[in-house]
Amino acid sequence: MSRAYQNLGMSPEVSPLTVLRTAIRRLHPDTLAVRSWREARKRYYRELLQAHAAAQLADQTPQPAEAG
Repeated sequence: MSRAYQNLGMSPEVSPLTVLRTAIRRLHPDTLAVRSWREARKRYYRELLQAHAAAQLADQTPQPAEAG
C-alpha cells in the first residue's frame, strides 16, 4: 500500500472522490500552482486512487478464519 495513501488516514469505506479531495487539500497551494508539475500531480492522484481501490478490495475479501 502506498505510504502517501496511509498518511491520508482514510478508511476503505470512503468514496474515491473523498480520497481525492483530501489529497488535494493536503497539498500546498504553491504545489498546485506550478503548471509544470501537473503530470506529477496526476500521477500522484492516480497512485492514491489505485491504493484506495486495493484497500477496498482487501477490506471486502473474507479473512481465512471467517471463511470457514
